[in-house]
Amino acid sequence: MNWKKIVIAAGLGALAGLVIKEQLVSTRYVSPEKALKSAKETFKKQGPISGSWIYMKPEELVKNELTYIVYRGGVTRNINGENQQYEFFVDADTGTILDSAQSA
Repeated sequence: MNWKKIVIAAGLGALAGLVIKEQLVSTRYVSPEKALKSAKETFKKQGPISGSWIYMKPEELVKNELTYIVYRGGVTRNINGENQQYEFFVDADTGTILDSAQSA
């Protein structure tokens, strides 16, 4: 067998492995977009939202001595003519809000 064919086959195998790994990792967590949509729906129950954001990279949050993988985000609401900002943490596994607080 020609060494060029071996190198090409090994390269294609490695590339296929990387693609499969990325697919498995990306399907493990709720997407950040879905997490933001869920959080916005929850905050909209308390009034209109004028802005929102979310970090796309999951991070660790320790709460009650438990470690969670979360997305951190926030929403802005206009209440009585003043913008109020709220920060929240959404569990990357389930998409539920674990914690939220009004920002200073």
